[in-house]
This record gives sequence, structure tokens and C-alpha cells, in this order.
Amino acid sequence: MSVHCVIPARYASTRYPGKPLALLRGATGVARSLIERSWRAAMAVDGFDAVHVATDDDRIAEAARGFGAQVLMTSSEARNGTERCAEALAQLGEGVEMVVNLQGDAPLTPPWFLEALIAGLRADPGAAVATPILRCDGETLAALKADRAAGRVGGTTAVVDRAMRGLYFSKEVIPFAAESYAPEAPTPVFHHVGVYAYRPDALRTYPAWPVGPLETLEGLEQLRFLEAGHSVRCVEVEARGAKFWELNNPEDIPRIEGMLAEMGQP
Repeated sequence: MSVHCVIPARYASTRYPGKPLALLRGATGVARSLIERSWRAAMAVDGFDAVHVATDDDRIAEAARGFGAQVLMTSSEARNGTERCAEALAQLGEGVEMVVNLQGDAPLTPPWFLEALIAGLRADPGAAVATPILRCDGETLAALKADRAAGRVGGTTAVVDRAMRGLYFSKEVIPFAAESYAPEAPTPVFHHVGVYAYRPDALRTYPAWPVGPLETLEGLEQLRFLEAGHSVRCVEVEARGAKFWELNNPEDIPRIEGMLAEMGQP
């Protein structure tokens, strides 16, 4: 049974067209595309039997093959990364234990996030999907609030029950936290890390489930699982000093480049 990482990437993003090919400079000043940096993050993980870029765009496919990635061509009909992963699964054949969706805008995802995710889904046979969450420190929470105050859609937050099953995910900052926190202090807010591990049966059936009002309002694909009555296992991960942020808007490029430089990533 194999574990496949699929990095879904599309060119025609509503908020940021061409985002997968946006260039990010690391600590050495070398510019690499967002999709290449996400692929490199996946290649550093212990536990993947294969890593694929799944796209419907020839420009992304050509760039991915240029830096050595395996490419799976998918249709332009996929409405989100999970549906694109479902199309990719159909090309992977038999013997797939799980598919891990590392979204192509998360180049700062540490390998231990993904390793913990694989272990978390294996440990919870009742879950159809698992996803990591990271407790915000005061600095990250302030950045999330600043994005919303400026009218930008930034990171996603998660609320969980005592068993670490997802209750809700939102692009708003939830739960409400009026208190101010020191930059390194823990807060009650969890930053959702946009990575998913799916069981094949759930992934195959996902595209046929109706898109519900919550998914439509929030634009968050994982809400389709909740609206269809399937549990989402949340796996809490630790930063261990690493910085994490996703590239959602062009304004995020300097922030991510600063984090790459701070962590010494080339």
C-alpha cells in the first residue's frame, strides 16, 4: 500500500492568476517558483512513495517537468484541489493507502507536519480525511487579524472538539479572541495548515457530493466533508521554530521571502 503526495496547481486562480509560477527568493537570493518550492517541501518528507504535480495547465506542467517533478494532467473542470486530487487518484492505479494533498501555495510546510498527518490518519480509522492545525502564537494571530482588517483573505482558522475532530473552518479569525498576546505566547486560535490526507474511498466519492452553502460562502473545500456528515481529523503540529505562512495574495511574497531568509532556506 503506497502513500502518494499530489500537489494540485492551476493557473487560472481568481484572486491570483498564475500564482504557481510566482517567483520567491530564498536566503541565497535564488528565485524559484512557488510550485517548485512546494514540490521541494514534499520531496523532503519521509513517508511518501511518490510526489506528483497535478495540473490542467501546460505552462505549469512544463515548469514542473523542468525541475524534475512527475506530472499528472487533470481536467479544467476540477473546482478545487481535492477534486483535482480525485482525478489524480484515478491515474494512480491500485494499492493506494492514502493521498496527501499538499496545496501548491504552501512552500513553508515543514516535513514533520506531513509525517504527523500521515500518522494521524492511520491512527483514526473512523476519519475520511485528516488535516494539520498549528496553534497560533501572538505574532501569527496579529498577522491574521491584520489581513482581515485590511480586507484581505489570509490564512484559515480551525475550531475542534475534544477529540480533535473539526467543528468548523473559516477564513475569519475564530474563535473570537479580543485579548492581546505577546509575539511568542500561545493563543486559543488554531491556524489551519492547508494540507489533507484522504482515504481513497472518500476521495473518489467527494466530487459527487453536493457543494453546500458553507463551502460556497467560505470557499473552503474541507467544509464539503463536514456538510456531508464525514469527520475531519485535525492533527495538531508544532512549529519547532519554523515559520509557516501560505501564499494567498501577492502581498504575501515579501513575508514568505523574509521567512525563507530567516530560516536560511535557499
